[in-house]
Amino acid sequence: MKACRGEEAVARTVGVEEELLLVDPRSGEPRALSAAVLAVADRRAEGESAFEAELQHQQVEFATKPHGDMGDLGEEIRRRRSEAAESAARADAAVVALATAPTLVKPSLGDGERHSWLADRFGETAQEQLTCGCHVHVSVESDEEGVGVLDRVRAWLPVLLALSANSPFWQGRDTTYDSYRSRVWGRWPSAGPVEVFGTAKHYHEQVGALMETRVLRDPGMVYFDARLSHRYPTVEVRVADVCLDPADTVLLATLTRGLVETAAREWRAGEAPGAVGVSLLRMAAWQAGRSGLDGDLLHPLTMRPQPAADVAGALLTHVREALEDTGDSTSAETALEKVLERGTGARTQRELLARTGSLGAMVTECVTRTRG
Repeated sequence: MKACRGEEAVARTVGVEEELLLVDPRSGEPRALSAAVLAVADRRAEGESAFEAELQHQQVEFATKPHGDMGDLGEEIRRRRSEAAESAARADAAVVALATAPTLVKPSLGDGERHSWLADRFGETAQEQLTCGCHVHVSVESDEEGVGVLDRVRAWLPVLLALSANSPFWQGRDTTYDSYRSRVWGRWPSAGPVEVFGTAKHYHEQVGALMETRVLRDPGMVYFDARLSHRYPTVEVRVADVCLDPADTVLLATLTRGLVETAAREWRAGEAPGAVGVSLLRMAAWQAGRSGLDGDLLHPLTMRPQPAADVAGALLTHVREALEDTGDSTSAETALEKVLERGTGARTQRELLARTGSLGAMVTECVTRTRG
């Protein structure tokens, strides 16, 4: 992914990876049918398929192309979700954008040598890891710029988690968390916030040191909340739940690009990154996963609790100049207002459960909402 230059400003390209659950279209229970669904998707694809297998047989993933225009990105996200739904239907399944499976499920780990290694190495952590996230890739011009960005977005990432929170249920129970996925994902040894790296050299040295421990199989298992992609010239922000509403995915991508551009400008101007420690960042991430937008968040500039709406507004203010330069300021403000009014996917799931009285019925309603 490369930055595409317009007449007045640089519009960094953005790509999104979304993980989706496969469920029974009638009961809403997860179904281990990824091989069948992917076979259909491969036959239907014109050229290389956008879909691939994930850790468990009950999920699939797609990746969009890089886009400079957020409208184009939103269009592709909806199209890919629709394609996934059509492929799943031919295998007697449905796809749903929920970050955890609400009903009882026994995850079925994928096939192959890598998955066998993960099962042997990590035991129950790998066996139980049926979670669906959303990863946003934003183009950077170099590893040096990318690390400059990573050092300066750290404190804002929990706000993105709160905005995307979409996993209140786990094994048939309400966890009381809005993003329980973030708690389950945190079981991996390399997951979570990281320290300030300072230089690309130091970043790569630290990744190399992690590899030398032999705890991880490969650089793809460096599960930092945000990292340099090992496949593309991008910063990859990995903190979010998959969003139920595709419009929320577009908002997430818009704010993430704004954060990256804002941080890159600060880096070029020689502004030092914030000195907040990893322990406080973990507290901020826990708070974001606990209450999403329905409680307090830790403000990134003070690490003190403030109402979530105020902290989300502070994020918008922080990136407003970058959003104005790409023409996204008004649309982002409108989309954020909608999320704050109706709530995240976590609130929607709980409201649907209260109305339907059944987790399975709630999931089947979310199947329809997944397509937007």
